[in-house]
Amino acid sequence: MKKLLVLLTLLCLASQSFAAEVAGVRLWTAPDHTRLVFDTSGPTEHKVFSLNKPDRLVIDFDGSSLAEGFSAKDVVDRHLKGMRHAVRPDGTLRVVLDLKRAVRPKTFLLKPNQRYGHRLVVDLYPVGATRKPRVAKSTNDIKRARDVVVAVDAGHGGEDPGASGSRFGTKEKIVTLQIAKRLKRLIDAQHGMRAVLTRTGDYYIGLRKRMKLARDHRADLFVSIHADAFRDKRVRGSSVYVLSKRGASSEAARWLAEKENASDLVGGVKLDDKDDVLASVLLDLSQSATQHASIGAAAKVYKELGRVGKVHGRQVHHAGFMVLKSPDIPSMLVETGFISNPGEERNLRDPKYQERMARAIMRGVKNYFAAAAPPGTLLAERPNKTIKHVIVRGDTLSEIADRYQVSLASLRRQNRIRSDNHIQIGQVLVIPGT
Repeated sequence: MKKLLVLLTLLCLASQSFAAEVAGVRLWTAPDHTRLVFDTSGPTEHKVFSLNKPDRLVIDFDGSSLAEGFSAKDVVDRHLKGMRHAVRPDGTLRVVLDLKRAVRPKTFLLKPNQRYGHRLVVDLYPVGATRKPRVAKSTNDIKRARDVVVAVDAGHGGEDPGASGSRFGTKEKIVTLQIAKRLKRLIDAQHGMRAVLTRTGDYYIGLRKRMKLARDHRADLFVSIHADAFRDKRVRGSSVYVLSKRGASSEAARWLAEKENASDLVGGVKLDDKDDVLASVLLDLSQSATQHASIGAAAKVYKELGRVGKVHGRQVHHAGFMVLKSPDIPSMLVETGFISNPGEERNLRDPKYQERMARAIMRGVKNYFAAAAPPGTLLAERPNKTIKHVIVRGDTLSEIADRYQVSLASLRRQNRIRSDNHIQIGQVLVIPGT
């Protein structure tokens, strides 16, 4: 009996010594929810429940304590007034979130990775928040030609910083968002083109949700912006990826297996009312067309990136990136450079270099749609009017000809120009055939 008591005492002491500590809390605000991430020294059991009058969310950490130096003074946003905490008599650490409005919580635990240890994630969604379905206002809206839509995806975000620079510690998530915003501004300035961002701030979005956002906006092209990293700091250069055949095949199986996917539109066709064989054929046709378009668009962007600096590899790469797996939206992933290379990290931090990179991607996207504009878009109408181009610094005749999909010889002949030496900034060129 005495030995049993000693053993129980040792077990109690051991459990106390291994009780998790809550080391800190981080806050990320997304457009549709708020995310709190509690860093803990180990896995911890927890319970969550809501209280009202006033609205509060209570999180009980079983057998846990706060680490020395823990602070929650910055836990305030549009959903949160602040945070309180106390240890209860039974040893439970109670954290109370004072809310500005009622929320619907979602919690889950994350295991350690290369950057963080154990974490408890608490997502707060507004009660009653629903996405309004998109409907056409009138038959005229349906018939009127529309802009082509480009979904611009800034990689990583929030508690997922992506790769980090070796010299300045530059975070990939910051660089990608800066370039994405520049790219959106440039695309929006083009006739018949419009861009939408998958994220507009420093918050995390799941990979499948990024794909869904593109589909919700009926995007004609999906461009994901990233900054590569490698253990060898000498490696440099930008690159472009499209989905591999193996990645497409695995995604096809998932779409056919999941009821939610099958009921969605793929290439304008619903799959849930088709038999398995027909659904498989339709999905295969949609994916083949999408992959072909992805390669065409990526090749245009790859060519333009080569005008800005070194490109890594000799052609467009293929990989199984999750974010490229939408079956009916041509998609590409652009690695804007190796942030692990000190020189390229410096470039990626430079606003002027970011602008050049965004402009190269825009030109590639524009060149692709000039040759393959979707039916029903303004770019597909090809209006019978003269198009003129005003020369700006850095323009060359060959680049202008490529941009408007005309031959260099016809461009020179139309404007009676012998060579690049005979053009100047501000000169107006008439594009032949328009």
